[in-house]
Amino acid sequence: MPRTQPPSPRTAGSRGEGAPPRPVIDASWRRVSRDGVVPGQGTESERLDREVLEGRRRTSALREVLPELGRGLAGAAQSAGQVMIVADTEGRVLWRSGDRRTLRLANTISLAEGAAWEERATGTNAIGTALATGSAVQVHGGEHFVRVLHRWTCAAAPLHDPRDGELLGVVDLSGPRSTFHPATLALVQSVTRLAESELRLRHLESVEVLRAVAAPLLSRIGGPALVVDPQGWVAGATGLTPPRRLPLPAAPGDSVDLPGLGPCAVEPLPGGWLLRVREEAPEDGDGPGRIVLDLTGGRRAVLTVAGGAGGSWSARLSPRHAEILYVLAVHREGRTAAQLALDLFGDAGRTVTVRAELSRLRRTLHGVLDHRPYRFRDGWETELRLPSGPGDLLPASRSPLVVRGRGVCDSLSP
Repeated sequence: MPRTQPPSPRTAGSRGEGAPPRPVIDASWRRVSRDGVVPGQGTESERLDREVLEGRRRTSALREVLPELGRGLAGAAQSAGQVMIVADTEGRVLWRSGDRRTLRLANTISLAEGAAWEERATGTNAIGTALATGSAVQVHGGEHFVRVLHRWTCAAAPLHDPRDGELLGVVDLSGPRSTFHPATLALVQSVTRLAESELRLRHLESVEVLRAVAAPLLSRIGGPALVVDPQGWVAGATGLTPPRRLPLPAAPGDSVDLPGLGPCAVEPLPGGWLLRVREEAPEDGDGPGRIVLDLTGGRRAVLTVAGGAGGSWSARLSPRHAEILYVLAVHREGRTAAQLALDLFGDAGRTVTVRAELSRLRRTLHGVLDHRPYRFRDGWETELRLPSGPGDLLPASRSPLVVRGRGVCDSLSP
């Protein structure tokens, strides 16, 4: 396919020359400048040793879709004189393949297995910037902050686990600047979506297998019980109407307190867990409790609930649910569907989307939210924990209220 060069951007190493950078590049330059990256530095990093690298490969869910990624991108990389890179959530290169000559060139800039390519290590680049923004991005030539990368072009897209929205890593195509093609980013995005679809299909198949195991087991249980997979997706239930998914800890142990269910005895099953609901009510009943929305982890948002009939529990939030709860934490008095639509999308007319998201969220976090208007439960103490860095408030979010919140954090930072 023919290769065309994009318009020349203003380069990071020579401010003021050429056209202004695109907004995504300008925002990245500001981040890496705050992190102490300088245009004249190199891209060398301390690589993971072989044992640690192999350990990350074995435990990474990206391993499951390597064949899918290879079928979609490895051949294209080879023919275009580029390399395919698969990196984890820290920007560490786990796997790479492609044109041999380009692989040798990649070694000279430390684009090698085990090397770090997050923004704070190597400046603006497709891998690190896709991780920082949560969005697909192409970085060409002088858009790289570090000058040694000006001869390169790269396009990357984040890959998420469809079971819980968790970021698994980044898929990237990189090569010399002469290998640029305007369709490269679209290709990377398409292959990444196919890989996510493969993970989704495997998850559905595993739940069906677990459902077959659960059916005869649940039929012999007298009280309320559920069978869930390791991510909390419900494969079967008896004696109650279950949600689609429960905020189950990674290692629940012998018992766990779950929202809407209370204390549950936990028994391991092949491919999941049996949860027997203990029907005795806790002494504190439905009394007031405490809700903590912790956004200090950047892309990792956690809700912790203590008190009430559901006991104490924590749940990792999807990006959209984190945005919604942030809005409700800022507006403790509550928000209508139209107000939430304006806060989240800048469009008060998107109430259908808002109501659907709130319905899912209220089922998942049973007992935490009230409605008419939507708000945190009345009478409960609510704490919002914000990150110290202005750009770390839900960094992948484009919600108008979140964007304004980053400005507030910036004005409060030292």
